[in-house]
Amino acid sequence: MKKLLSICSLSFFTLFLISCTSNDENKSTNAQTCHSGNVVLTADFASGRMDECKALGNSEYLITITPENTPINPSPWYAFKITAKEAEQIKITIKISGKRENRYLPKITRDLKSWQVHPHKYHAKRLKMTINASSTPTYISAQEIIDNQYYVDWAKKLLDNNKVSVSYDVLGESTQGRPIYKIENKGKSKEWLVVLGRMHPPEVTGALALFPFVETLLANNELANKFREKYNVLVIPNINPDGVFMGNWRHNANGIDLNRDWIKFNQPEVQHVNNYLKSIVAKGEKIKFAIDFHSTSKDIFYTLPVNHGVEAPYFVKHWLGSLDKAMPNFTVIQQPGNKPNQGVAKQYFADNFNVHAITYEVGDETNRENIIIIAKNASTILMKTMLSNTDHNKE
Repeated sequence: MKKLLSICSLSFFTLFLISCTSNDENKSTNAQTCHSGNVVLTADFASGRMDECKALGNSEYLITITPENTPINPSPWYAFKITAKEAEQIKITIKISGKRENRYLPKITRDLKSWQVHPHKYHAKRLKMTINASSTPTYISAQEIIDNQYYVDWAKKLLDNNKVSVSYDVLGESTQGRPIYKIENKGKSKEWLVVLGRMHPPEVTGALALFPFVETLLANNELANKFREKYNVLVIPNINPDGVFMGNWRHNANGIDLNRDWIKFNQPEVQHVNNYLKSIVAKGEKIKFAIDFHSTSKDIFYTLPVNHGVEAPYFVKHWLGSLDKAMPNFTVIQQPGNKPNQGVAKQYFADNFNVHAITYEVGDETNRENIIIIAKNASTILMKTMLSNTDHNKE
């Protein structure tokens, strides 16, 4: 029986998640701050969220987190900074409004590079922890902070360090006018692999998988070069920049779940993607496969049933089956499903382009090194599967 790759804290693992935020993006619309004279708690930065903060006295603070609107998936996001003129140990309680509970384990950093799960406990559905505050800012967040600028920095590094021809352009603007970027590698091919990410702002582990997955696709090696001779690659890594900036639990600036808008196309973020894909098809080119990165409680791949009617019905089963065999310490969980009326991106690709699409879900607390290993293997084996001569019309 396979052993699952370990799911553990971030201790001793460094994630280089430092960003140089631009002037118009360095302050959150959530400027909630509380202080006791010596200690200051604030969410006044990009992706910060702390809807209410009260200094209770005796070095104790109560933070309340409230969703952007309801109904909503219970994914409470919080991110705040603590500073103190003089060193002081403080106690913090995080309360989620309503009957909701904390989904994420609190992460701590003092350098915005290395993140660890901070010791904590639950009491009466409230998250409690003790922090050693000092003049060095301490950040507490539901997950690692990957803000909009981080994506820009990552893409720039991808272009600067990559000998492969890759373009980086604005696809369109969000509800609040933020750019939605696309990364593209286009050769002579007329077939496309599409990669989407960050529809839901708190789902950071999906982003942590998307980065190495895409880097593997765009690598300068024999397999990746051969793959890109046959397939174009389109990556839209951050579809919901407003939600990311605002520290939303799930929605865009209009309070809409973007992964439920792929039927009505009411939201500009989804409209831009749909319009661009339609323009590709209008030129006689073809969407071949799509992957949408998300996060949930465990590592799982939401797929389409083999009898759904898309072309090459066993393609995904072959790909993920090969991934499972290649990783003896990781069990690939496939969960086929068909949701024709919910406006989910996976279903959109199947219904509009007659092709497979999957939702690549990464566990909230999956070991961060393992996320990278799994994503690189998934990307490598996907390329091999798409290039193979295997008959995907049969098992």
